[in-house]
Amino acid sequence: MTDQNQPKPGDPCWVDLYTSDLDRSIAFYGELFGWTADRAGEEFGGYVTFRKDGLAVAGAMGRMAGEESPEQWTIYLASSDAKATADKALAHGGSVFVAPMAVGDLGSMAVLGDVGGASIGVWQTGTFGGFETRALVNDGQWRDHAGAPSWFELHTRAYDASLDFYRSVFGWQDTFTISDTPEFRYTTIHAQSPMLGGVMDAAAFMPEGVPAGWTVYFGADEVDKTIAKLVELGGTVLSAPEDTPYGRMAAVADATGARFSIGGDTA
Repeated sequence: MTDQNQPKPGDPCWVDLYTSDLDRSIAFYGELFGWTADRAGEEFGGYVTFRKDGLAVAGAMGRMAGEESPEQWTIYLASSDAKATADKALAHGGSVFVAPMAVGDLGSMAVLGDVGGASIGVWQTGTFGGFETRALVNDGQWRDHAGAPSWFELHTRAYDASLDFYRSVFGWQDTFTISDTPEFRYTTIHAQSPMLGGVMDAAAFMPEGVPAGWTVYFGADEVDKTIAKLVELGGTVLSAPEDTPYGRMAAVADATGARFSIGGDTA
C-alpha cells in the first residue's frame, strides 16, 4: 500500500467541498459521518479541514458572496509540479480553471478541465500530503472505510480521449481495463489492488446537458442505514442503493445539493 501522505503522481490525494452554506455542510457531514471540522484563519480563507478520528479526510470552502459556482466536491490528483501539470493539460486539449497557486507552505493547487469537460484538481505536496485516512477496496471488499473517501470515479462521454489525457498529463501508466464492451467500458487507475478509482464510458446513459465529472465515494458500515440518516439530515437519494460485484452503492446529494456516492460491503 502506498503511504497516503506520500501519494504517487496521478493518484487521488484529496477532496474538498465547495458549498453555499459552510455551517450547514459542517453540521451535515458531522452528523452523517462523525467528522469534526477545523477552521483555518483568514490567511487561508477560512478553509475547513474535516477529520475522522482526528485524521484529515476532506476539506471544505464556503462560496463567496456573488459567486454562482455549483455546490460540488472536487477530487485532486497528486503532482510533483502543479505548474508543469497545468501546462501539460493545455498542451493535450484541456483547460485551466484555477491557475497553479501556492497555499502557504502546505503545497500548491490548481483546478483543470480535462478533454471531456470534467474538472479535476491538482495538488503538489508541501507540508500537507492530503488524506491521512482513506478506505481501501481489496478484491471487491471494503476495509476500514466508514466515513472515509474510498473510490474516485470519472463519468465521461470522451472515454478514450480522457484516458489518453490522464496518461499524458498525470502519468497514469498501469491502468487496467475491466471491461471494453459496448454495454460497459471501464478502466481503473491502477492494475493492482488496492485500486483507487476508475474511468467509465458514460456516453450511453449520461443525460443530455449533464456534464462529465468526477465523483467521490465515501464508505459506510451499513449503506442503507447511512442513506436513511442522510435523508433525515436533508440530503437526497439520486440512485437507490443496489448490490454490485464491488459492494453496495448509492448516488446521493448532501443538504445543499453537492453530489457524491456511498459504498460499502454487500449485506
